[in-house]
Amino acid sequence: MQVQPRQNPLSRSDFYSDQRSERPIVDGTVARGQLHENSYFYTGKIGNNPGDAMPFPATKEVLQRGQERYNIFCAPCHSRLGDGNGFVPSRGFSKMPPSFHIARLQKAPLGYFFDIITEGFGIMPDYASQIPPQDRWDIVAYVRALQLSQNATMNDVPSGQNIPSAPLKFGEPGTGASLPAVLPENNSKSESSKSESSKPEEEK
Repeated sequence: MQVQPRQNPLSRSDFYSDQRSERPIVDGTVARGQLHENSYFYTGKIGNNPGDAMPFPATKEVLQRGQERYNIFCAPCHSRLGDGNGFVPSRGFSKMPPSFHIARLQKAPLGYFFDIITEGFGIMPDYASQIPPQDRWDIVAYVRALQLSQNATMNDVPSGQNIPSAPLKFGEPGTGASLPAVLPENNSKSESSKSESSKPEEEK
């Protein structure tokens, strides 16, 4: 078993008529996990054109995951606001990435962003090997949320929502190794109402 006939990868073989040791895949076979029946989920395209729909609902969990992945992979160049003023460009990157808030990218379909993450664009490398398709779509949903956040109008604000939103109330400060504990919203309201009621009459 130690000494037996074998071929080095991609070497010449006189055994086959095409003289290739590597044999072509049998027609109709698909590697495990590579079926990819839903082509839109894996490409973001309908035919040759980018689609403008999410392949699954954009839930709160999807946006939270998208924010996490965006901050890891995208924010170093595009910044956490998506305005293109990330840390990497500030250190002498040869070309500033465009802001997601310009008119062209506000109108760009969702599949366009998915394709850019998958294939890369210009000096931006592709992230297909680092970010699986599900996470790419999560990032796309978060990019759209970033665009909405920077271009919202008063008509987009739910009735009863304060503008700006009330600041968070913290129960315990962070230690440096841990984040501060945020009080639940109802506790924050009760604390603010207590502080308001404790003010002297002339201050109210």
